[in-house]
Amino acid sequence: MKRHVHPTLLATLLVCGAAASAKADQASCMNDTLCRIMTTKVLKVGTKDDYKPWSYRDASGKFAGIEVDLAEDLAAKLGAKAEFVKVNSANRFEFLAQGQIDVMIASASETAERRKIVGFVHPNYYSSGYNVLLPKAATVKDWGQLSGQTICALQGAWYNKPASEKFGIKPLAFSGEAEVESALKQGRCIGILEDDNLINLQLADTQRWAGYAMPLPSQEDTPWGMAVRLDDLHKPLGIFIGGAIYDWHRSGKLLDIEKANGVAPSAYLVKAHDGAKDTLPTPN
Repeated sequence: MKRHVHPTLLATLLVCGAAASAKADQASCMNDTLCRIMTTKVLKVGTKDDYKPWSYRDASGKFAGIEVDLAEDLAAKLGAKAEFVKVNSANRFEFLAQGQIDVMIASASETAERRKIVGFVHPNYYSSGYNVLLPKAATVKDWGQLSGQTICALQGAWYNKPASEKFGIKPLAFSGEAEVESALKQGRCIGILEDDNLINLQLADTQRWAGYAMPLPSQEDTPWGMAVRLDDLHKPLGIFIGGAIYDWHRSGKLLDIEKANGVAPSAYLVKAHDGAKDTLPTPN
């Protein structure tokens, strides 16, 4: 019995085949970013280095994590090497728009405002909401109790604005995760506003974060997206990356990488895998 091939996956295979057969040099690629990557054998990836387990530096100083694994798989599919460029929440969109990177894989939530700046490739590859890490002693039971309170946060995080507008929180923003945590320990804020996935991982470290909790319900679950320049979104590079993400969902590779990095299966990935996997019986 024949197994169906998803149109996006088919498009990716066609793109890969066309790119692989190309003999053009870099100059003849014009504005075709995928052609240039195939020619130079280098995929420039913007990612963070302080957001464990998604992207961080390992003991040897190399980039590691879920997003790094995905980037290396993308590069391997292209016969290229992944060249990582450190970005943070505040400069990642600028780096992409300026051409310093080809693709941004940096735990970026997709929002309507951001879609005006960069091209988010579909399908999305992860999802999370925002929440607050607080001392258990604070006994906070309602978001409204945080009105007027100073909360440490990352510069450029999309949820700083809605948390401020909706709940009256006063974000005190820093450029990196280490600075945010340091400010909390110094008593410059009463808690940390950030991604709920990250807070769950922090709380799993019962020694370092003893005495802290996430007592409030998460807000505004939002999908994460890989992004390319707007000009590349509907061209070969954007089509190729979209096909790769779909294949990761379909094959279960995203769930495997998540598990390998010590993260429990997220409901988002389980649902995406179930929705993309084959519906026809496996041939005998």
